Amino acid sequence: MMVQTLAKLIFALGLGLSLSARSEDYPSKPIKLIVPVATGAAFDTVTRMLAEKLRNKWGQPVIVENRAGASHNMGAEAVSRSAPDGYTMLFAPPPALVINKSLFSKLAYEPDAFVPVSVVVSTYNVLVVNNSVPAENVQQLIAYAKANPERLNYASAGSGSTPHLAAEMFKTMAGIKIAHIPFKGTSQAILELMGGRVDIMFDTVLSASRFTKAGLLKSFGVTTLKRVPLMSETPTLNESGLSGFEITTWLGIVAPAGLPPQLTQMLAFQLDAFTKDPDSQKQLDALGLLVDGSGPQAFSTFIEQESARMDKLIKSAGIQFE
Repeated sequence: MMVQTLAKLIFALGLGLSLSARSEDYPSKPIKLIVPVATGAAFDTVTRMLAEKLRNKWGQPVIVENRAGASHNMGAEAVSRSAPDGYTMLFAPPPALVINKSLFSKLAYEPDAFVPVSVVVSTYNVLVVNNSVPAENVQQLIAYAKANPERLNYASAGSGSTPHLAAEMFKTMAGIKIAHIPFKGTSQAILELMGGRVDIMFDTVLSASRFTKAGLLKSFGVTTLKRVPLMSETPTLNESGLSGFEITTWLGIVAPAGLPPQLTQMLAFQLDAFTKDPDSQKQLDALGLLVDGSGPQAFSTFIEQESARMDKLIKSAGIQFE
């Protein structure tokens, strides 16, 4: 028994030393960051910022590869099938990790096929309203919707997107009926909103602030629990009578399952350094993004909690994809 115990201890020590050495040698070749959105999107911009910082830090190429399509499933599938060595990672928004597993009856990858490394940034949405809608705040909008059931509609950048789910949360908490009109992307949706063909929409703060400041749309509430600097004059939905209303769009790094713990921690440390860098913070602020920098355990807990919350919302809204 003592011999077996000693053998196990030697094996464990050897494995630890091996992983430690592997972490110290990392990276020894180019790293690939897969981002499941199109080139030019705000989150793609963040990925390229991060890639440049890591490239300067490590002295190795950090390649950003865009794999947009299938509601972010294409990029997630590619990473799930990669080697767990830290050389292929996913810069993941909510659909890839917490939404799609409830939306789709079948996925080409297992939702637990990833090791959470860290949330990097998050952003918030704003409830924006067409100027012709006879309301000037959230409570007036809810009152109008109740007095005119199913007269109002809302746009989204696509079914299953975070703005879509934000609108469904708004419907549920406000107790109103408004029809969903999905579009292929934010640009088309916002044009239809300004043109008066749709009434309301949840849009990202960077996009919404341009139109509200120009007087082209009205902003009624942000989806965070506290007011945000970029739109400090706009109240939160939480303080506008919808207590506890919170939904954000975040971006986090995950790696294929099996990534060594030492390497996971080292990567989380580097990401934390990125979010604390003053130059990075200045650039992220300009994009309307909030710095996060949570580590592996916090990110793992967050994924679990958000998965349960989004699953409940999706089921109550009756949203289902094949």
